[in-house]
Amino acid sequence: MGVRVLKSGIMTTVQDLGRTGYQSQGFSVSGVMDVRSFKIANLLLDNPENEAVIEFTLMGPTLEFTSETIIAITGGDFQPHVNGNPVKMYTAIYMKKGDILSFKGCRSGSRGYIAFSSYLDIPVVMGSRSTNLKCGIGGFKGRRLMDGDLIMFRIKRRYLPYFLSRSLDLDEFSSDEVTLRVVMGPQKSKFTKEGIETFLNSEYTVTSEFDRMGCRLEGPFIAYKDTSDIISDGIAFGAVQVPSHGKPIILLADRQTTGGYAKIANVISVDIPKLAQCRTDQKIRFKQVTVDAAQKLMLKEEKEFSSFREKIYTPCKEVLECRLVAKRIGKLFADK
Repeated sequence: MGVRVLKSGIMTTVQDLGRTGYQSQGFSVSGVMDVRSFKIANLLLDNPENEAVIEFTLMGPTLEFTSETIIAITGGDFQPHVNGNPVKMYTAIYMKKGDILSFKGCRSGSRGYIAFSSYLDIPVVMGSRSTNLKCGIGGFKGRRLMDGDLIMFRIKRRYLPYFLSRSLDLDEFSSDEVTLRVVMGPQKSKFTKEGIETFLNSEYTVTSEFDRMGCRLEGPFIAYKDTSDIISDGIAFGAVQVPSHGKPIILLADRQTTGGYAKIANVISVDIPKLAQCRTDQKIRFKQVTVDAAQKLMLKEEKEFSSFREKIYTPCKEVLECRLVAKRIGKLFADK
């Protein structure tokens, strides 16, 4: 059995870390927008790091569970409820057959993630379970989830390892202004000195043109030397293009594989989740860092994930006491 979609919410899809190795053939990587929230969701359930989840935007889905499982909800604060009763984000939640998961509204952030201990029964297409909406492949029938869809589970997994805490106390997305750290891009020489200074010292605003493909920003004109056009080349996750209108566009999970506009910079990996959780009219600033600094920040985040694992997978006091009692009883019988 599995989970039935009663109400699909907005842009609700199945995603994992994406479909790598096929950009040269024109297939976007796709995958989750907020890799950090995705990894934490699977971590809370002791899932494989790349296990597929349900990603939703601005409005969460309503799901009915047709069998028992355990879930974890991460990302923005969507006020999750089970059978009308509020439940915590960033915690393992036991779901019984017939339980209804719903969301009241988004108080912070803009994207949420639901991981499942029983694993979604989604076929692997070209090495990934991610939904590629433009090509209509992967995920659930190559499309967003719709009312009435039923996704089966691959395994029966209704228990978790002994935990110190099945939850993490995180408040991820509360800042009104977001600073995105960037490494300057491969075509920075296409821009004037004044244009680069404008980019790094101005405030930009997230527009309504913000989806899984990219985020268009409104703000001061970024001056280029002759033209912002280039011979098309590859595009990385978080690349900041500047077309002829001089306003930056940050390319995201469903980005095109190549592009013909100059890239002034690239948002570093650890900061892309902050952008993924932004909303329309949110203010953004850019800060230049070196490649070495970006790598150190990534290593720092990996250490943070390791600390989460240590917290989650340490046996709790009650378990240790039970083990001690069992050991003493075993010793007592052995002595007899």
